[in-house]
Amino acid sequence: MLAVFDKSVAKSPEALQNASSELVSALKDGFLVSHFSSVKPGSVAINLGHAGVLAYSMDKQSPFLPRLFAVTDDIFCLFQGHIENVAHLKQQYGLGKNANEVIIVLEAYRTLRDRGPYPADQVLRDFQGKFAFVLYDGSSKTAFVAADADGSVPFFWGTDSEGDLVISDDKDVISKSCTKSFAPFPKGCFFTTSGGLRSFEHPLNELKAVPRVDSSGDVCGTTFKVDEGSRKETGMPRVGSAANWSQHY
Repeated sequence: MLAVFDKSVAKSPEALQNASSELVSALKDGFLVSHFSSVKPGSVAINLGHAGVLAYSMDKQSPFLPRLFAVTDDIFCLFQGHIENVAHLKQQYGLGKNANEVIIVLEAYRTLRDRGPYPADQVLRDFQGKFAFVLYDGSSKTAFVAADADGSVPFFWGTDSEGDLVISDDKDVISKSCTKSFAPFPKGCFFTTSGGLRSFEHPLNELKAVPRVDSSGDVCGTTFKVDEGSRKETGMPRVGSAANWSQHY
């Protein structure tokens, strides 16, 4: 999968950028999505206008970690993995028997955005299994990205020459634009347009940036880890039914 978001939608953390990297714009002239299409047979690209682009391919996917895509009410979602408690979540969100993981993620997001009965970290902890997903809400121009607590799905994020956020399950694809300014997406975390990066496993703790060294000994992006010695003043606030969840995180 591939997602590139313009920095107006999802600005990449400055800590990801390696000053020595010769970065390339992922969005200019469709550079990165064109490369993705050239190396991923049967790929599909979704143009999000000024917000960016999504792309996916079913080629060479693992039967245990399938890729799924769905869109509803101008909300787009790319999902990879397998959620074990699907039956429970379908009942919780009032979904039909044919609903799969990506539909569950879409409905969970819509519920948070429109009614917000639970904090986002609790909703993500309810997903039991191996997963990573990228979601874009066209109505509010916001992004929502998350990965499971074990980092079971290959999932990378980085920054390009424009400060745009690039996400992919293929490090060879992401390196074409981000060179050495990328890293694995933090385990048990989620990233949103307005709230930045947070841990859903440890929502009361801050995250600290740690320089990442690759197999060749070069600094390559930054990993983010839970700082067990720091605690936020308050937990994530619950959002009232009249509020738009996407504007609070």
